[in-house]
Amino acid sequence: MIPALFCRFDEPLPYPEAVSLQEELVRERIQDRIPDTLLLLQHPPVITLGRRGRRDHLLADPERLKAGGVDLQPSSRGGDVTAHGPGQWVLYPILKLSRNELGAHGYLHALEAVALGAAGRFGIQAFRREGMAGAWCDQGKFAAIGFKFTRWVTMHGLSINVQNDLGLFDLIVGCGLVGETVTSFNTMLSDDCPTMDEVAAVIQEEAGKALGRELVDYPVTDLA
Repeated sequence: MIPALFCRFDEPLPYPEAVSLQEELVRERIQDRIPDTLLLLQHPPVITLGRRGRRDHLLADPERLKAGGVDLQPSSRGGDVTAHGPGQWVLYPILKLSRNELGAHGYLHALEAVALGAAGRFGIQAFRREGMAGAWCDQGKFAAIGFKFTRWVTMHGLSINVQNDLGLFDLIVGCGLVGETVTSFNTMLSDDCPTMDEVAAVIQEEAGKALGRELVDYPVTDLA
């Protein structure tokens, strides 16, 4: 397996800072100055608009969002609009994919496998939906995916709802899917919901398997 660094953040990282860090890591990875690196973190409340994001899928104006302590940010990832907040794990892989490794569809499938594998480890029966990126269970969608390739180096990635406030999703048409229900591990499992630490450990294991990387813990403070 290909060795890669795994960096988990203990405190929520503002979205613009996370994007700036990823962009720096992508530049370094393109030049082979660093190995593949995966970031696992949470964000303060933020709504992001992807490259296909439509303003009419934003159900609250910027002033209302600001008054509620919710940031609004454009994003270079694919996809429409989504929401992030504390209690949701976001996985940002910075991977240099070889030409015979994963194309865009294969990479999407691998990220979905991370979410499906993590859910299954806690007894959640999860599945894909044809033509839609992400992961679902009978109660609704719990994982969203949007990424970007730069010279076959990846950025952005996967979010998994664990214990986050799902009220944020009432402010958007999540991923442009009208009428879709959003759920979380906490909503599905209630008192049996795993801790954030437990889910983080499982995401690390499932990401290693799905992406074909041997993940080595690496201090956030030592990142580029």
